[in-house]
Amino acid sequence: MMGGRVVFVLLLVIGFGFVGLSRVAEASEGDADPLYIDCIDECEKTGSLKQGFVKHCASSDEFPEDPWYKQEPLYLKWKDWNCKSECRYQCVVQREKEREEIGLKPIKYHGKWPFKRASVFQEPVSAALSALTLLVQFNGWLSFFLLVYYKLPLRPDTRKPYYEFTGLFHIYGVFSMNAWFWSAIYHSRYSDWTEQLYYSSSVALLGFSLILTIIRTFDVRKEASRVMVSGPLLAFLTTHILYLNFVGLDYGLNSKVCIVIGTLRLLLWPIWASITRHPSTLKLWIITIGGFVSIFMKIYDFPPYMGYVDAHALCLVLAVPFSYLWWAFVKEDAEMRTNLVIKKTR
Repeated sequence: MMGGRVVFVLLLVIGFGFVGLSRVAEASEGDADPLYIDCIDECEKTGSLKQGFVKHCASSDEFPEDPWYKQEPLYLKWKDWNCKSECRYQCVVQREKEREEIGLKPIKYHGKWPFKRASVFQEPVSAALSALTLLVQFNGWLSFFLLVYYKLPLRPDTRKPYYEFTGLFHIYGVFSMNAWFWSAIYHSRYSDWTEQLYYSSSVALLGFSLILTIIRTFDVRKEASRVMVSGPLLAFLTTHILYLNFVGLDYGLNSKVCIVIGTLRLLLWPIWASITRHPSTLKLWIITIGGFVSIFMKIYDFPPYMGYVDAHALCLVLAVPFSYLWWAFVKEDAEMRTNLVIKKTR
């Protein structure tokens, strides 16, 4: 009876999630705004705005470049804005002021809400939360490493951990720290290359997480079977990442792909834990519920409050404690599997 209720709730969650996919726009409304497009074209050509001037787009005759020995070092130039990024930001600010004056609500530009800068940070709240999550992920991975290699017994013949999924979780840790690093960089500074690295690393993390989820929940231990499971998924993920980088960064398509992958991953863990009566079942249910809350906030998005905190920033708030809970589950799973394997070998 209880199992039937759980299945019903999960199916209901899936239904709402996939209905919500229709709300994910294929392109941002602001990108097609003729006044915004004209503002960008004029700004990049002349550096002129209705109110102000973008010095980064000025011609070399008006603002001659300093000799090389008077220029700032490269490691200090990161804090400056180039013509394209500055024109985008100033035109977004200009158009949103015009829209606000006639009573229109904020809209997205290039897949992002209009945010207020803080010093050199494009999205200060999201950048800080991404950096904090990176620290939590590193701490979780490091504690897992110390646990399996220095606290738990090792196999006497190979001196390797008894936990069969150690290598996979090490790879997951690398993917995770890489993704959160680029999340912090991207939310600090918008640029074409930081955007591509952010989206690519996020898709890679989600995709590998699904592979890891399938291998662990179905207890796939043979290398050949793992290759058969991961091969098709790796091919799809590689194709999708190449498409985003070399064909076009389709925000709507990428959102749908990430939501589907995330939904499948979140559903498998609590079902498996409930069936096997894993000691970390409660942790996995909390992570799953929080994960679906994050998915719904991304689907039913809202503009940033006071220009700083939007739905995505709230998702990053949830990511901090859930990252801690995740690595707590991984360590408990490693301890449980190690004790089980040792008992079987005696």
